Amino acid sequence: MPDTMTEHRALAVAPRTAAWKDTSLQGWGRSVTAPCLAARPERMRDLAAALEVPEGRTLLPHGGGRSYGDQALNSGGAALLTTRLDRILSFDPETGVVITEPGVTFADLLEAFLPRGWLAPTSPGTAFATIGGAVANDVHGKNHHRAGSFGDHVLWLDLLLPDGRTLRISDEEEPALFRATIGGMGLTGIVTTVCFRLQPVPSNALQVRSRRVRDLDSFLAGFAESAEATWSVGWIDALASGRALGRGILETAEPAERGVPAPPAKSRTFPLEAPGWLLNRATVKAFNALYWRRVPAGGRVQTQHYGKFLYPLDAILHWNRMYGRRGFHQFQCVLPFGPGEAALRQLLETIAASGNASFLAVLKVMGRPGRGLLSFALPGYSLALDIPSRPGVRELYAALERITRDAGGRIYLAKDSLLSAEGFWQMYPEAQRFMEIRASVDPQGRLSSDMAKRLALA
Repeated sequence: MPDTMTEHRALAVAPRTAAWKDTSLQGWGRSVTAPCLAARPERMRDLAAALEVPEGRTLLPHGGGRSYGDQALNSGGAALLTTRLDRILSFDPETGVVITEPGVTFADLLEAFLPRGWLAPTSPGTAFATIGGAVANDVHGKNHHRAGSFGDHVLWLDLLLPDGRTLRISDEEEPALFRATIGGMGLTGIVTTVCFRLQPVPSNALQVRSRRVRDLDSFLAGFAESAEATWSVGWIDALASGRALGRGILETAEPAERGVPAPPAKSRTFPLEAPGWLLNRATVKAFNALYWRRVPAGGRVQTQHYGKFLYPLDAILHWNRMYGRRGFHQFQCVLPFGPGEAALRQLLETIAASGNASFLAVLKVMGRPGRGLLSFALPGYSLALDIPSRPGVRELYAALERITRDAGGRIYLAKDSLLSAEGFWQMYPEAQRFMEIRASVDPQGRLSSDMAKRLALA
């Protein structure tokens, strides 16, 4: 294990001047842009200097840039880019405990540890997300109903506070700050080190079972039948209506004993800015019909590499260009079991009637509540879909927010760009406690973001 206390002393003794540059950052949805100053430290000892932000601007850590909206943006302020703080500091092959810097990505973990029989305990839908971002958003994956969120597997964090102190936080040390930092969107400090536990796997592959589902009732029944599956996820045709409302493809997966050849390391790149008319109701409806039929009527079983199953969109770099220059907004909610079934149907009816959805729509079952004060997870159904940025999108989003709120659900902050402050405060009952803890470590409000201002958290 590295001598972290030595690193802390170096941080305090040898600060350097941060190299700030004017830049402009975007959310992954490309619908929100933020002009700001940015610095990209190479070593941990450079972080202390980054706290001295020029012109009294506010500061926000920024990881892989895969948050869809304004969660990792700080217009008029400063962004601390952590992607070069990407060292794996230690690993215990007996326990699976790994210690990393915040800029390590899930792709780095896959490359380093899958050949050795270890996998991230859970991960979001892109391997380009960073571990610091995984903490800040308490991310989840296709195994949430079994494994929970990323924060459930974190043993401790080192957190650099705005006043220059570094604290080690965990369930035993500074537990309130620990709960505020997991899912805290980078607003409690800068995560400098993360200790978490990987999970053992017998090979680099899974056995994936896919089957067509004809409607929403069949989908929910399929999830219930697959409750013991290690991984489960559904693609849903968000434009289907009538008797076909909620049709889609249900996939479940289990670790395979035998591996498969690793996929090519080089991904394809989406070559151009798609014209705005490309994704319209007719083209998306046609694509969805073909995609639904790609799985044979009797289903199929395939052996897939973990990378292909967990991160299918990573096979196409810059896939967000397909929405054109206006970009898109992603709506992702979780609806509690019970009232969630009727609300899910209402959401799909509203989306189908609008005709304003893309072919990227995902349905999952979620398990236990998240560990953080602002964690997204609740036991229930999670629906996620992309909405192209065009006239009427705000009205549609407001309708979806209202349905989610009335059912006792919540919207995922890592994907959000349009949630109202009123909706946020109703959906996240521990937000006031988060604010109190945040004020105790950042009384001058030196950390901020566009989302924090939009949701009345700053």
